Amino acid sequence: MARRPSSYVCQSCGAVSAKWAGRCESCGEWNSIVEEQTGGGIGGGPGRAARSKGRVIPLVGLTGDAKEAARIRTEVPELDRVTGGGFVRGSALLVGGDPGIGKSTLLIQAAAQLASLGHKTVYISGEEAVGQVRLRAERLGLAEAPVSLAAETSVEDILATLESDTAPALLILDSVQTLWTDKVESPPGTVTQVRASAQAMVRYAKKNGTTMVLVGHVTKDGQIAGPRVVEHMVDAVLYFEGDGAHQYRILRSVKNRFGATDEIGVFEMTGKGLVEVPNPSALFLGDRNSSAPGAAVFAGLEGSRPLLIEIQALVAQSSLGTPRRAVIGWDSARLSMILAVLEARCGVRFSQHDVYLNVAGGLKINEPGADLAVAAALISSLSGLALPANCVYFGEVSLSGAIRPVAQAQSRLKEAEKLGFDQAYCPEGNLKDSTSSFRTTGLAELGDFVAKLSVEAGTSGES
Repeated sequence: MARRPSSYVCQSCGAVSAKWAGRCESCGEWNSIVEEQTGGGIGGGPGRAARSKGRVIPLVGLTGDAKEAARIRTEVPELDRVTGGGFVRGSALLVGGDPGIGKSTLLIQAAAQLASLGHKTVYISGEEAVGQVRLRAERLGLAEAPVSLAAETSVEDILATLESDTAPALLILDSVQTLWTDKVESPPGTVTQVRASAQAMVRYAKKNGTTMVLVGHVTKDGQIAGPRVVEHMVDAVLYFEGDGAHQYRILRSVKNRFGATDEIGVFEMTGKGLVEVPNPSALFLGDRNSSAPGAAVFAGLEGSRPLLIEIQALVAQSSLGTPRRAVIGWDSARLSMILAVLEARCGVRFSQHDVYLNVAGGLKINEPGADLAVAAALISSLSGLALPANCVYFGEVSLSGAIRPVAQAQSRLKEAEKLGFDQAYCPEGNLKDSTSSFRTTGLAELGDFVAKLSVEAGTSGES
């Protein structure tokens, strides 16, 4: 009997090699390469059977009737915001997050909401028994919602069940790593099984106009586990972020074919499930101590949503040969750059000080516009001078020390005005976006900002 062909697949990144090796050349992981059969079927290699002649497909121009994608609103405003206005019929979404962060809680709440609106909803769990899901629904007060529930991991059984009745409007599969298909001779959870199972379920969703949500585990690096091709198959990838020490959760869109990327929704974890936070700026500034030095309010932007976030800095004398640099919620390389610019361009020395930086509320920000707020917090902590309580900061700092304009400055200022702020430091290029009710100071160089703070420090010291 002829031996079936096989290949060696990395279980971390999905790279395929012709022979086994102790270390994957693509991602560098050790002992992650496993031998898998490459027989035909879903996700398998190209078959050896003769291929039939393809059909001719029509080619059309760019002009024509283009209709907006049909959506199903969940009536959960924060979830609808992240998805771009609701679930698109026939789309596939992948939701990832750390264990216990609240992925299943959020999805069972969305499923119950849609079911109560009259949409057929199916929730299939591969990790929990039906009784466990019912207990969660009862704890959340959703036991009466008409959600169809099952516990199954076989793709063939799931498809046979779904095809025996009318197609649901929403299908939730928790999680994609537990699915397996007998058309692939690999253990459940392997790269080949995850890819093949996801491909089969996405094909069903596209064919029947069902919105499908796949739940995915994350690796220690925070990336969704399994092959990257799964993220390419789906229409949207959402990350559910949060810190166990905080009750706030952030649903962030990193890919969306039907809406804006980097959009966020803010939730608060309570005893009765996830509750939406309609005004996250007030939430992130709720416990602010405006009289303490080292705190600056950043007028930021997450997707299309303006947010006011407190940046906290602590600069302390160091007893070490190499001072500490600790960052929570921001890019550590970006902090090193700001410190270098302050030393080289502004003459502010941090070489003998430990520097600690924190973004309040457990939020993670990646926007370069936070550079000016970080610099303000660092200088405030070093000098021991508290910044004005009614002032916000935003602007990108370049290596030359210049402060560059940022996008949508008017939205940032309107959000600040809504919460009682009336003063702002921003780039000179954004002065045209300021309103009459705001006392806006435009800055061209970071050195100008340091000089203004020095003058204020001297004035407050004399008084």
